Amino acid sequence: MEIGLIITILVLGIALFIVINQCKKVKAKLTSEIEKKSTEISTKIEENSKLNSDLERFSGIISIESEIESKNKEFSEIQANATELNDKFIIAKSIFKELEKDIKIYKNDLEFIELGIYEPIFDLETSEAYKEKIRDVVNKQKQLIKGGNACVCNTEWVVGNSRKQGEIMTRRYINLTLRAFNGECDSLISKVRWNNVKRFEERIKKAFNAINKLGKSNNTFLTDKYLKLKLDELHLVYELAHKKYQEKEEAREIRAQQREEERAQREFEKARKDAEIEERRYQKALEKAKKDLGLVSGEKLDELNSQIAQLEQNLKEANEAKERAISRAQETKSGHVYIISNLGSFGENVYKIGMTRRLEPMDRVKELGDASVPFTFDLHAMIFSENAPELENLLHKEFDDRRINKVNYRKEYFNVTLDEIEQVIKDKYEKEVDFIKVSEAQQFRETQSIIKQLERVKNEQAENEVEKYPDSLF
Repeated sequence: MEIGLIITILVLGIALFIVINQCKKVKAKLTSEIEKKSTEISTKIEENSKLNSDLERFSGIISIESEIESKNKEFSEIQANATELNDKFIIAKSIFKELEKDIKIYKNDLEFIELGIYEPIFDLETSEAYKEKIRDVVNKQKQLIKGGNACVCNTEWVVGNSRKQGEIMTRRYINLTLRAFNGECDSLISKVRWNNVKRFEERIKKAFNAINKLGKSNNTFLTDKYLKLKLDELHLVYELAHKKYQEKEEAREIRAQQREEERAQREFEKARKDAEIEERRYQKALEKAKKDLGLVSGEKLDELNSQIAQLEQNLKEANEAKERAISRAQETKSGHVYIISNLGSFGENVYKIGMTRRLEPMDRVKELGDASVPFTFDLHAMIFSENAPELENLLHKEFDDRRINKVNYRKEYFNVTLDEIEQVIKDKYEKEVDFIKVSEAQQFRETQSIIKQLERVKNEQAENEVEKYPDSLF
């Protein structure tokens, strides 16, 4: 009984051991499977997490792209608006400039250089020729008005079923149009000057266009032929005034030249008379000395012979002076070309190149510096020539592009260096000329020194005031 129980127990123990081993194997296998599945699950979780992250990022990209697309659309709209605004700005700016120019045309602050320098259109010889041309243009205007070609109406109007009344209305409107345009033109033409002729030309054109714009409703217009005649009248009146000014300047210059020539002739005549007086005086003295030759001897004779020789020399010089004065009076081209500067009045490298026929050419230089300028002129060269006008003209042509005054060529000032003037004379005049290179400018330099001294004294007084009352600065 006990053996059977033991066997049973052993069998059960073995069976239990086998079951336990099997359980361990199953457990180990299940554990391995669980770990494998756990690893797979973890991997799947990581992959899922990565997918979620990618999905979120992709959603963000889609959102950004959508936002970018929206912004691009907004930007395109803004760009289109900006382009439209820019176009409007350009148009508005253009209109503004035109309006600004129109305003300036009716004011006096438009520089003539903005409209260009006036170029002569008719360029007639005399003021009388201009007056005759103006009369001719005015007559043409009257003929154009009389012939109905100054202002025209292209519509046959009917008023109150009456063609006659329509003609009366048209004629009245044409008269009103012509009166308005003529009034504007006459006002401008009467006030034309050197610095407003181009501006007034624009104003006449503006008036022409404005009146024709108003007449558009009645189909009534001023003609281009009439406009041209009015512009011709404007130009002729201006050129007439300019020609009168030129003639006045030319007459003034001729009078100045005549006065200069008369002054030179008076000098020549005075020099001749003085030389004749000296000649007669020396002749008498010489004759007396020769008579006394037979009355003296020894040292007295030697002294008298010496006196006679000196008198003969003086007589010869007086005769030469007389002949020179007569010759200069007869010659109309001989004279001196002078080159002078005025540092205090005109600055450096500004020279006047002129000529004079005076016997004493420095008198002319002194006259130029008397009252017209604040300082006297300095002489750099005084060149005698048998044909002084030719030499002067040669130098003027050589430096024509260096003139200070580009309008009045009688103003003989040039912006050149003394070396350039000297070189031209050496090359083309072919005579040795002495040049004084340094401008003395005594009065100007003394004036500058006085100004500096006064400024120094003023500064010293100011410094003394500061030292005396230091608290006044605070």
